Amino acid sequence: MNLPSFLWLWKIAAWSMGLALLAYLMLAFTGVWMFQGRTRQQIPLIAAYISGNRGVRSLHYMMGITMVSLVLLLLAIGIVGTVGHFGSLGHSPHLAAGLIVVVLVLLSAFSATQIPNKVWARPLHISINVLLFVAFTWVSLTGWSVVQKYLP
Repeated sequence: MNLPSFLWLWKIAAWSMGLALLAYLMLAFTGVWMFQGRTRQQIPLIAAYISGNRGVRSLHYMMGITMVSLVLLLLAIGIVGTVGHFGSLGHSPHLAAGLIVVVLVLLSAFSATQIPNKVWARPLHISINVLLFVAFTWVSLTGWSVVQKYLP
């Protein structure tokens, strides 16, 4: 296709990926914080724990929604940019890595919505997010090789 440079699109993708990784780290931090608050058995601090944990839970949900949005934005950018530049998809392992990240993020979000009602949801949510660490690493490494194709 004879289209203008997609460098601006890749800049958006780079920022989105960086922010998605930051959101993932914040989710890990707040998730550990909630786990510690849930397993702590200090009764005198119960009032502080309840009010503090609600804030952490809200931040965790907000970061989760942000990460889902950023990953879906990255999917759209990847599809539009690759099809616009090459005319088709599937030019590198980055497509498979990206799709796996998208599926894991969506499964993680779904399992998070089930945590209040289902016993199986919390261990599934945690397991998915451990796998997501590996998937984010893989998509970052394959993405670096893709970026090299677009740089002048």
